[in-house]
Amino acid sequence: MLETSKAFSGIAVKDIAQSKHFFGEVLGLQVDEGDMGMLVLRPTGGRPILLYPKPDHVPAAYTVLNFPVDDVAAVVAWLTGRGVAFEHYEGTPVETDDDGVFRGGGPLIAWFTDPSGNVMSVIEGPGLDG
Repeated sequence: MLETSKAFSGIAVKDIAQSKHFFGEVLGLQVDEGDMGMLVLRPTGGRPILLYPKPDHVPAAYTVLNFPVDDVAAVVAWLTGRGVAFEHYEGTPVETDDDGVFRGGGPLIAWFTDPSGNVMSVIEGPGLDG
């Protein structure tokens, strides 16, 4: 029965106003106001993503949202220019370069956090649909 459901993801955030600014103004995504103080991200070509306030939010220690892109280096440079700081991992299996890009095999990927500390990535390639 669930195979026809149009499932969507939800991500907890500490502060809705900060999140609205970050996702809308910094990342450039369409952000709509939803019911009960929530936000709905509407990435072009993707499923909606619900952002809901959780004042005692503790971010996960893993990536909660991936943005497939055609050119990771170009997107990292663009986002860096908009004030996004990319994570730098050293001495781990996902060691990143000076720009924060993992180039150690597989798709190029770079991680960053939203204002609530949720880990996100830009990843080179078509994503799961292609």
